[in-house]
Amino acid sequence: MKLNRSTDMALRIAMLTAADPRRMTVDELSDQLHLPRNHVAKVVQRLQRLGVLVTIRGRSGGVAFAEGGGDVTVGQVVRAFEGDDEVVSCDEPACTLRTACRLRGELRRARDAFLAVLDGVTLGGLVDGPTGPALLALGLPRHRPALDAPHPIRSEER
Repeated sequence: MKLNRSTDMALRIAMLTAADPRRMTVDELSDQLHLPRNHVAKVVQRLQRLGVLVTIRGRSGGVAFAEGGGDVTVGQVVRAFEGDDEVVSCDEPACTLRTACRLRGELRRARDAFLAVLDGVTLGGLVDGPTGPALLALGLPRHRPALDAPHPIRSEER
């Protein structure tokens, strides 16, 4: 089973914000995790609705890990981003084996077991011990030129 890109991003964002006590902007999250800014903004909104993050508007605003966010399980995040769909679709196109097939039930059982394991892992638990400081050391921001900074003059423009 492969998680979609949004789920992967959500878990990375949750782990970084859980490890870092300061407020970060969407731009900082994007830079530190090397992810597209627009996708980060959408994922942050969904994580806020899930109760993992809090967002504060305004000049001194930003994104922070919610007070109870550490109790949210990885399984809850995966369900919120992946949904509860079947692993395979027996309806589109309609499968002729559906009435006698045991595969769908076994795949459902495997999905449920996968999520049960993730339900035993909290977001707070993911950053306990040495993991939190390691996360903070990995996310060094990329250089992003200031929007109002003058562009350097190339030698052929002189």
